[in-house]
Amino acid sequence: MGLISENYNKKLLSKIATNDGHGENSAYFDGWKAYENDPFHPTQNPHGVIQMGVAENQLCFDLIQEWIVNNPKASICTYEGVQDFQDIAIFQDYHGLPEFRKAVARFMEKVRGDRVTFDPERIVMSGGATGAHESLAFCLADPGDAFLVPTPYYPGFDRDLRWRTGVQLFPVVCESYNNFKVTKEALEEAYKKAQESNIKVKGLLINNPSNPLGTILDKETLKDILRFINDKNIHLVCDEIYAATAFSQPSFISISEVMSEVVGCNDDLVHIVYSLSKDLGFPGFRVGIIYSYNDVVVNIARKMSSFGLVSTQTQRLIASMLSDTIFVENFIAKSSMRLLQRHDLFTKGLGQVGITTLKSNAGLFIWMDLRRFLENSTFDDELKLWHIIINKVKLNVSPGCSFHCSEPGWFRVCFANMDDATMQVALKRIRHFVYLQPSKGVEVATKKQYCRTRSKLEISLSFRRLDDFMNSPHSPMSSPLVQARN
Repeated sequence: MGLISENYNKKLLSKIATNDGHGENSAYFDGWKAYENDPFHPTQNPHGVIQMGVAENQLCFDLIQEWIVNNPKASICTYEGVQDFQDIAIFQDYHGLPEFRKAVARFMEKVRGDRVTFDPERIVMSGGATGAHESLAFCLADPGDAFLVPTPYYPGFDRDLRWRTGVQLFPVVCESYNNFKVTKEALEEAYKKAQESNIKVKGLLINNPSNPLGTILDKETLKDILRFINDKNIHLVCDEIYAATAFSQPSFISISEVMSEVVGCNDDLVHIVYSLSKDLGFPGFRVGIIYSYNDVVVNIARKMSSFGLVSTQTQRLIASMLSDTIFVENFIAKSSMRLLQRHDLFTKGLGQVGITTLKSNAGLFIWMDLRRFLENSTFDDELKLWHIIINKVKLNVSPGCSFHCSEPGWFRVCFANMDDATMQVALKRIRHFVYLQPSKGVEVATKKQYCRTRSKLEISLSFRRLDDFMNSPHSPMSSPLVQARN
């Protein structure tokens, strides 16, 4: 699109349509484009880019496929299920199929070890977690209001909560010296800075288990968070879409398990976002869930769900699958076991060449520490290293700056979206990359043979909002990769 045509469309179309709020022009999504332009294939394109930038759980599709073969009646597009085609095809109630809401509620309980119960009447469906987050933002805040978000956080939040709602995200800065833990002090400091900037804080958004860290919040931290939001009288949105990906101790603890243990907790302030994209590996089904303890929010969010309903055909299939208790219990157990095996195998391979990762026990990714490969501890140098990894090593990993990390040199690497053979190719490329790197004063060997610097960077993190970031020198849109593609 030429400059004249672009300016013309900006005048012709709405501000939402023509702004950069979607966030597609970021290092996070740029890596996806690099993969799409040169995708790895073991025989047809063995030197292509390996996709390690998308958090997909592909380790248990054999279990899903086996269940579908054994339960053909679950689909209305089979001989066994076609007799229900008309009833399912004309169903339009935005409450959703009763059996779907009941099955999802029971699955949420199973994922949380049956330590808590969920009311099917509070299940509000949405078009994936993306739609769920946006609907909650519309329900809880006005344009210009803000949600506090601990860093680093999922880049898509900038799109999901900000683009069409006009809501701001304000960082709660977490740092590597304490493994990016969310502390009372960090929460209070962020809230104070927002007030000093005349920004009205309407809520706190937490991601548990964390994307990109792969860590879980312990019970005491969750209690501190509940006390904080009650003290400030602001909402708490808990993104728990990775709840079933916890693969080792300590086990995942939902905010719903802790509420009763906090004296004076106002349940009306607590809202959970869930989906089946990560725990079951169904991102294409677009099954998102809002579970709010606030009756008014449930009512309003359900009305808003008209803009992003889950198809009744999908609801029926999911309801049948998740109502099979034996299948659900077997799936959760085997998924956890396979994630643990893949995580351990991958981190062991990294450790053999002296690359450390943040200790984690959940999620579909690891938080990889490449700070020692930076010429200088800056985000510019982080992106330079990222360009090398994308263009030369041919791995799509995601740089920490795209997750609003406060310290340069961290990268998110997904490990559950490929088969074992592809993972071994990726590890081989990483080993080759490490051995060819100049030492930069650090010897490459075992973890004990090099020092991990934990200096706190003096960085101002009033955090460039996404549109500011896109226009800054850090923007990957000015990178050689993007220029070459354009």
